[in-house]
Amino acid sequence: MRLHWRRTPLGTEADRATFRTLHTASLASPALRRGLTGASAEQSIRHLRTLLGTPAAALTDTVSLLAWDGSSRHHAEQSAGLATLAIEHGATRVADRREIGCARPDCGVRAAIVSPLVVEERIVGTLQVFTGAATANLVRAADEVSRWVSSQLELAELDASRNRLIEAEVRALRAQISPHFIYNSLGAIASFVRTDPDRARELLLEFADFTRYSFRRHGEFTTLAEELRSVERYLLLEQARFGDRLQVTLRIAPEVLPVAVPFLCIQPLVENAVRHGLTGEEGHITIVARDQDSEAVIEVEDNGVGEDPEKVRRALAGDSDVDSVGLGNVDARLRATFGDDYGLIVETAPGAGTKVIVRVPKFAPGVHG
Repeated sequence: MRLHWRRTPLGTEADRATFRTLHTASLASPALRRGLTGASAEQSIRHLRTLLGTPAAALTDTVSLLAWDGSSRHHAEQSAGLATLAIEHGATRVADRREIGCARPDCGVRAAIVSPLVVEERIVGTLQVFTGAATANLVRAADEVSRWVSSQLELAELDASRNRLIEAEVRALRAQISPHFIYNSLGAIASFVRTDPDRARELLLEFADFTRYSFRRHGEFTTLAEELRSVERYLLLEQARFGDRLQVTLRIAPEVLPVAVPFLCIQPLVENAVRHGLTGEEGHITIVARDQDSEAVIEVEDNGVGEDPEKVRRALAGDSDVDSVGLGNVDARLRATFGDDYGLIVETAPGAGTKVIVRVPKFAPGVHG
């Protein structure tokens, strides 16, 4: 038996029109999510004009034209003045034929619709639509598109604010890296200059790489491999200082090394372990990184004196009076990146040592090392 398949349209014409509109909007969105700049305006204006179906469209900031798309480009010189009037008016306005004033018989532009772009209750620019007739439907459409553009710009501002906050948190964390560690490391290196110059040279290179990584100025994320390599340099420098008093065990599963993690999220935990775990004659630090289904699990454990759980709770809450290197900072950045389910887990009690557990998804949208 032969089966005959007949192709049928997927949805109604209205459905297809909705799909085309959403698709066109999605093409403009990535550029707008980077904020209102000349580059983002140039990349998005063509798609915005397609949404509105008009002869020409423009984007401006509050003082000048950023991008133009379409015909009748001789009207572009009017964009700055139109923007100023719309900003003063504070709402969508229509410039008619008398205001546009075009004497060219071949020009199809007879009116302009100018809508302010508003971010956090502040006008940052305008969307301008140049057309033959400013119908009520087109004015409404221009107003709605400008609102959508404004929402994308607000998301861009939120992203920028979030990035500024994260950068400030990382700067604060760098400031907490113990100056005593730096001085003591240089002192330990100096002690080997005469007795073991080769080791002094190797330690100096490790110190340079450690500080270069810790104070780098780009990248919100890194790979677990890079973070653990910095931890290894830190521990090598501490072992040069403490000798056999500091014992270290590393158990790292190779499959989790490419996982992306927030920059400086493991190193502060290890510095805390050394600070609080190295008591008496000897301290033992154990670092484990293992694969657990869709997550990577990192554990930093010491056999020190342990801590009062209430003090740990205060440290995680960001209490600056608690003696910890960035515990609350790391916890907050993990939660901001992956969600509240991924905060630090701290297991400790007086006399029982401390274990800090970090869980991160192996794949997370927007997180790349």
